[in-house]
Amino acid sequence: MAKSGTTTQGLRTAIERSGYYPALVAEAVEAAVGGEPISSYLVHQETTFDSNEVRRHVTVLVLTGNRFIVSHTDEQAADAGSPSPYATTSTESVKLSSISSVVLSRVVANPESYTPGTLPREVVLTIGWGAVSRIDLEPAACGDPNCDSDHGYTGNSTADDLSLRVSEAGDGPEAVRQTLVFAQALSEATAATSATPAR
Repeated sequence: MAKSGTTTQGLRTAIERSGYYPALVAEAVEAAVGGEPISSYLVHQETTFDSNEVRRHVTVLVLTGNRFIVSHTDEQAADAGSPSPYATTSTESVKLSSISSVVLSRVVANPESYTPGTLPREVVLTIGWGAVSRIDLEPAACGDPNCDSDHGYTGNSTADDLSLRVSEAGDGPEAVRQTLVFAQALSEATAATSATPAR
């Protein structure tokens, strides 16, 4: 389920509707936002199956005039370290000028007959700001198949701080639409920030 909008009260209502520890999630998000007006938000609650356990977690994305705030809450079953179940909530506040990439991948059925405006079957929103990078290395080679020299390594570095997958089948068409709205607002905000001259 995903909910999006632009007001503090709307954000609280969306968190409450998700039904996932709303008091805990709302307090963490509101503390991170402070008194800043909200430009856009997205609340995404997801259920995953891990072996014999059902695990739920919620991600809340908030856009203000100056910052992108991401909050993630998930629950843990009782274990050797904790005799009762518990939840962990984290929030991160990122300056809009620090966001290096906003990637929106769309999966569309029957692309040969695609009509503009049709909702994708699935979207994946990936946002990078440099906190987490993934490096994929492999041995470098030259074009000579008989060469046995050491050419070192080659690879790619990918910013992968946050990736959120929303599908029509799992989350509903409205969740896909709301993710598209938030992604556009974030893209526009980062573009405006990069166009503003430094003072």
